[in-house]
Amino acid sequence: MRLTRLGTAMLSALLAWPAAASAQIDFSGEWTPVRSMDNTEDPWIGDWVGLPLNDVGRARAEAWNASLLSLPEYQCRPHGWAYIYRGPTQLRISKAVDPFTRQIVSYEPEWHQSTNMPVYLDGREHPPEESAHTWGGFSTAAWEGDMLRITTTHLKEDYIRRNGAMVSDEAKVTTWWIRRGDYLTWINIVHDRIYLSEPLIRSAEYRLTVNSIVPAHPCTAVFEGLEKGHVLHYLPGENPFIKDLRQRYGIAAGVPTSGAETMYPEFAGKLGESDWSRGVRGSSLGAGGIRR
Repeated sequence: MRLTRLGTAMLSALLAWPAAASAQIDFSGEWTPVRSMDNTEDPWIGDWVGLPLNDVGRARAEAWNASLLSLPEYQCRPHGWAYIYRGPTQLRISKAVDPFTRQIVSYEPEWHQSTNMPVYLDGREHPPEESAHTWGGFSTAAWEGDMLRITTTHLKEDYIRRNGAMVSDEAKVTTWWIRRGDYLTWINIVHDRIYLSEPLIRSAEYRLTVNSIVPAHPCTAVFEGLEKGHVLHYLPGENPFIKDLRQRYGIAAGVPTSGAETMYPEFAGKLGESDWSRGVRGSSLGAGGIRR
């Protein structure tokens, strides 16, 4: 049976309908983060429990000194893609639309204290491996049903927790955006063979908040007592905050304070008596575990 031109067109439209329908999800708008217990902006120094750091990643984290943040080259440093979605501010997602096809060329997520981070949907290829790396990296996306899967490469070394836990400049991030009405779920899977023993999977939630404002972030570095170019760090075994962490969480000597083992519920069975189990709470402890 021969199809008419009209029938052929209708059949083609029906076959293409699932893909076209999936692209009707619109992620643009102003979004406010929904806080949770796992999403803290004030981590304890030395607290890398729940992060799959390998031996190299753990050594990198234990060498970190918080005084680095006073260096001029660190003061205006933006959050990178592997971390920013867990950041402290509103999120605005705008979109660029091709004026002829009316198709979305890219989404443009923007936060306070971030850099340009476009997500391209126009089928372009990622640049060569040796191309420049940036805080936002290079992101392309494709629809998977009504979810948007984003692949990000070409990232600079950046933190995954703001206390020294890092991913290298070889890291790749797979992201999913899922929208349910006024809620946006953001899932990040960080792959890094240099600092992580297995992928790090975390998520965050945002709620649509019309007319919310992403604040401006003008930044001028000033002298805070540390000369530019000094690399402040702790030598292996000399980070004083690791001992505080073990006391606070009841982690015995010989039990790891980071790594894939600490990600799973069974790790709780290895914890002993601690500041928390004795009733000491954050109100009596200062930053880094120092009692107030």
